[in-house]
Amino acid sequence: MLDIHTFYFNPYRECTYIVVNNHDAIVIDPGMYTDREQERFVHYIREHQLQIAAILITHSHPDHICGLEMVQQLAPQAPVIGINYQMSKEIDKPMTIAGIPFRILPTPGHKEDSVCYYIEPEKTIFTGDTLFQSSIGRTDLPGGDWDTLMRSLQLLKQLPDDTIVYPGHGETTTIGEEKMQNPYL
Repeated sequence: MLDIHTFYFNPYRECTYIVVNNHDAIVIDPGMYTDREQERFVHYIREHQLQIAAILITHSHPDHICGLEMVQQLAPQAPVIGINYQMSKEIDKPMTIAGIPFRILPTPGHKEDSVCYYIEPEKTIFTGDTLFQSSIGRTDLPGGDWDTLMRSLQLLKQLPDDTIVYPGHGETTTIGEEKMQNPYL
């Protein structure tokens, strides 16, 4: 079982996740904004003796990538995955990083480059701003499109009900809970 640690960063309370398998870590959406937030993040990495194996980005809005440069400096060997997914050959193909198998699911709508990271064996998905507890991401910002987001939600709706959703903002939920409570699903 993976260890998943959540940080709430920046004025938007963006969720930055560290997914740990032994001492290897994947960082999802590095949104640390202030020096203090960066220090908290680095302290956690060092305290737990983690090696950052990759940085995954769910979409390129500033609140989800404002700490990207700092994490790249901390782990220059770690690839950045997910930005400009249209150019990527990895979409919807199984990948393994740090011993963690996952798939990148394209879920445009909130932003044209939105993706989710699905760890099927763990029944876990990181949805960025595509799906929140009882809500969804905005479509009125540049790159957003309502109809496209609705199609992306249909893809997520097909996942098993007990799939745990780790959103880009807010608390965790499950696909089943969202099917029952989220008016957009």
